[in-house]
Amino acid sequence: MADIWLMRHGTYEGHRPGHHAPHQATLTLEGRDQVRRSLPLPAGIAAIVTSPIPRARQTATLVAHLTGLPIVATTGFLAEWRAPSIVLGRTAETYPPVYRAWRARRLAHPSLRCEDGESLTDLHTRARHCATFLHHTAQRHGPLLAVSHTLLLGVLTRLPEGPTAFAATARNPWQFAELRLLRAYPRMGPGLQRPAQ
Repeated sequence: MADIWLMRHGTYEGHRPGHHAPHQATLTLEGRDQVRRSLPLPAGIAAIVTSPIPRARQTATLVAHLTGLPIVATTGFLAEWRAPSIVLGRTAETYPPVYRAWRARRLAHPSLRCEDGESLTDLHTRARHCATFLHHTAQRHGPLLAVSHTLLLGVLTRLPEGPTAFAATARNPWQFAELRLLRAYPRMGPGLQRPAQ
């Protein structure tokens, strides 16, 4: 089975701890430098796949430019957890009461959604489909680099923990431009069938 390496995007405009970034946030000069410092990539990587969100797509494009590797897919499976729009651009001290209430209940009831946000169950299901997509893509193209976001990457690397993996991921975020090898997990039932594209 071909290796799949995971990378978080670089630092983006407006980043602050606990801040839910707007999707359009782009890489900073420091973010671009972080990506450059992450090179060289592990030996054997043959292709790149990326989240469509600009900061990840820009990271993938820069890696492709610096290494000559092709970007073979841009997929929503690799997009960041979809926070409710009521918290985008906000920090913890300004979260609205409905979001605070959801946060207090989310681990006990992972299928609950806050307004237009993604539930923890939704995110876990998407991460399972993402794992399948990555394995199928690696079978076609060889060892991959997948560029994504801290919460999705954290859940993806903790699939056996279920939807509550979100909590451990939020407490231990990936560093910007950090690389990790995706461990192979045994098939986990119907969620790891080939996803529709």
